[in-house]
Amino acid sequence: MKNPFANLFKKKSKEQGNTPPVPQAADGKKKKEGFFDKFLKKRLGKQAIKGEEILGVELTSNEIRLSQVSSNKANQWVLDRFYVHKFEGIPENGTVLENPDKVADELKLALQKSKITTTNAAIAIPVTSAIIRVVTAPLMTDEELKKAIDTDSLWENLVQLTDNLNDYSIFHQVINRDKTGNTMDILFVASKLSDINSYTDIIKKGGLNAVIIDVKCFALKSAVDQINQIAGSIEDSNLTAVLEFGFDENYVMILYENNPIITDIFIRSQDRKTLQESNNQEEMDALVRRYMTQVKQAVQDFEQKYEKRIRNLKVVSNLQNVEDYLGSFRKNMVNTGYNLFDPFEGIKIPAQLENDVKIDNRSYFSTVMGLAFRKLDVFGYYKFVTAVKNINLLPNRENMIAQKKAKAFSNFAFKGVVGIVAVIYIVLFGFAFWQITDLNKKIVDYDEIVQTHELKTLEKNKYAKEIGIILKSLQLSKSIKSNKTVSFRVLAQIASAVPKRVKFKSIEYNGADLVIIEGSAFSDQDILKLISNLNNKKLISQASLASMTLPNEQQNSQTMKGFKIACVLESV
Repeated sequence: MKNPFANLFKKKSKEQGNTPPVPQAADGKKKKEGFFDKFLKKRLGKQAIKGEEILGVELTSNEIRLSQVSSNKANQWVLDRFYVHKFEGIPENGTVLENPDKVADELKLALQKSKITTTNAAIAIPVTSAIIRVVTAPLMTDEELKKAIDTDSLWENLVQLTDNLNDYSIFHQVINRDKTGNTMDILFVASKLSDINSYTDIIKKGGLNAVIIDVKCFALKSAVDQINQIAGSIEDSNLTAVLEFGFDENYVMILYENNPIITDIFIRSQDRKTLQESNNQEEMDALVRRYMTQVKQAVQDFEQKYEKRIRNLKVVSNLQNVEDYLGSFRKNMVNTGYNLFDPFEGIKIPAQLENDVKIDNRSYFSTVMGLAFRKLDVFGYYKFVTAVKNINLLPNRENMIAQKKAKAFSNFAFKGVVGIVAVIYIVLFGFAFWQITDLNKKIVDYDEIVQTHELKTLEKNKYAKEIGIILKSLQLSKSIKSNKTVSFRVLAQIASAVPKRVKFKSIEYNGADLVIIEGSAFSDQDILKLISNLNNKKLISQASLASMTLPNEQQNSQTMKGFKIACVLESV
């Protein structure tokens, strides 16, 4: 059997260093994001995660595993949903794709029993259904790479496939650019469209919508990476070795600097039979010797190439008697530890789910947990530079991501508008409340103020009348050409004799004993009343009408008659 993972990742040169490559723009320069872009992407990413939950779904010929996770306010992962549905009816050597209707029916039943409402599903296909390679190509910009892929010239030259490229669903990602050597490494993952469509049909018939199609080994890597991150171990995050040991798939995966180096372990059909049912110790020992020879070789190749020591291997297995084999593994590699990987380590498990995961060997749940963790990068907001953490073989993934982004952005924008309107209303309400409170304080003594105002108004009117008389006297005094005291007294008596409907124009004084008053009145009675008032004054001996003119003025829509009155003064 040909090793599909041989030389999956190459060792970095000294010039390249150990730091992960930085995303490149189309012109080869480093991308720079402003504060707004980073804030918007971060907020959109969080909103997408909250609004689009992911259900990890692992399909096998006798069991369906479902898992869903979330993060709480303490930024701790929580196992929200977990369910294992066992079923029968598929032959011993039968596969999922050979029995699609049966698996779809069982999936629908599993969803009903688990009462899971999430429709977005992440699934994994077997390694045997995928082509995984790292190819070296001439250094290109992103634009040049896209053009080469669109014309199908890149994969035809770099990847020799027996079938037409159009028959495959292809995922690729640049994992390294070497400017010194003018080359770059591209991760190439492909699977037959017929297989992908078969899996999506099963998921759809089961009542879900497939948004991620991963490869099982990379789903396992997702689980290991996440548990290492939760544990916070620097050593584990830089170098972790995983051994997949079971009926279906067998390989060593060494995760170094976040890059997987995978070596396939070959077992014969007789060995699979031994794993399933044999209790013959001699056959088991022989299987272990053949198996461990390949594991040792994979470990030694890595240690010699990268000059790093592997002291422990995390084991993932679906064997019930895996502990029996681990004891033999430890005897064959004395200085290397073999421990079952726990995909639930550091994850908060609610009380109602504790019994579901309370088993000795929880390692075979690693794939479904790794798929559940894919909610971090399903919509393209959490892309990892070193690839293989966001692999998606879904044929229409670009349209799906675009739709989800648009939906997330519209939700974000809608919530933003609602938030702004709410803030405006809160500010206006607060301002209005402050104004009402302030005004209430000001009108505490309102009744008292009204009474005081009325009294002051009466007082004001009284003084206003007196001021009016004084002002009129001052105005009339301007026309008198005398500086005698008697003149002021005469003027004061004339001013006090004026009725309401009489208006003076001028007063002329000859400086001796005669004062001529010229003005206008509304009626003859007003003129006569003025003459009578003047005759009653002490300093005026006689007041008589000198002349009268026809109406020539209007005031308040009434005509006024002009007059001249001669006043003879008493001798003083």
